[in-house]
Amino acid sequence: MIDAVGPSSHDDVPLAGGAFQMGDAFGEGYPADGEVPVHEVRVPPFRIDATAVTNRMFGAFVSATGFRTEAEQYGTSAVFHLLLDAPAKDVLGAADRAPWWLNVRGADWAHPGGADSHWTDVADHPVVHVSHHDALAYCSWAGRRLPTEAEWEFAARGGLRGKRYAWGDDLTPDGGHRCNIWQGTFPGTNTAQDGFLGTAPVKSFAPNGYGLYETAGNVWEWCADWFLPKYYRNSPVDNPQGPTIGAGRVMRGGSYLCHDSYCNRYRVAARTSNTPESSSGNCGFRTVGLEPSAN
Repeated sequence: MIDAVGPSSHDDVPLAGGAFQMGDAFGEGYPADGEVPVHEVRVPPFRIDATAVTNRMFGAFVSATGFRTEAEQYGTSAVFHLLLDAPAKDVLGAADRAPWWLNVRGADWAHPGGADSHWTDVADHPVVHVSHHDALAYCSWAGRRLPTEAEWEFAARGGLRGKRYAWGDDLTPDGGHRCNIWQGTFPGTNTAQDGFLGTAPVKSFAPNGYGLYETAGNVWEWCADWFLPKYYRNSPVDNPQGPTIGAGRVMRGGSYLCHDSYCNRYRVAARTSNTPESSSGNCGFRTVGLEPSAN
C-alpha cells in the first residue's frame, strides 16, 4: 500500500552541525575526482533522512502527483547486465566504455530491471532510475531539499574524525560486511557475500554513529552541488554550497557495484558526478528538511 506514506513520512535524523575535516586523508581517491586537499568545513544544524528515499516513498509521490520521471519520458534507462529483467528485444545496446551497462527500453523507477520487474516487489529498497531533476521534483512535493555535499559528508561520517569509512578504517571489521558493495570479480561474478547482488532494503546494515543507514554502497545519492574537481582548493569554510558551474551534479556514497578493482568510491570522502538528466539502476537520493535541526 502506498497510501501509508506521504510528504511527512521522512524518518529524520536531527544533527547539531559543527566542524569536520572534509576530504580524503589517505590519498586513496582518484585524482580526477578532487577529493583533496583535506579542509575544515563547518555546517549549521540540519536534519537528514536516516535512509535513502525508498520505492514506497517515491510511489506515494507519483500517486499523488502523476509525475513522470525523465527515464519514463525518454523510454529507456541503464540497467546492470546481471540485473536485467526484461525481454531481450528491450535491450537497445550497451555502453561503449562500460558494456556491463545495458540501455533497456522500459526500465524506470517502477520497473528497475526492465519490463518484467516492478517496484512493489522491492518496495523498501532505495528508488533508482531517478535523475537529479526527478529528485528535485520529489523534494518540492515533500517540502524538502537535497543535501549539500558538505552536509552529506558530515552526516555520513557519523561523528568519526578522519576515518576511511562511515564505521572506521577496516572495510570488514571482524570479518563482517558493513555495506552493500561488490564481492568477486567485476563485472562478471558477484559472490554476494554481503547478501545482495543488486540493491538491498534500507536499514539492511548497521547505522553509523549518527543513525544514518547505508551511507556507503547500496546506491549512489544525488547531492545539491555542481561537481568541480578543483573546488576543494578554495571552498569556503562555512556551509559551502558548491561551485556555481560544473560538468554534472555531485553523487556520493558509492553503490552495490563498487569494488576496489574498479570503483573504490564507498569511502566516505569519495565523490563522483553525473549529468542532471541521467538515470541508472544504482543511483537514488536522500533528503534534508527545510527547517534546521532543533539540537
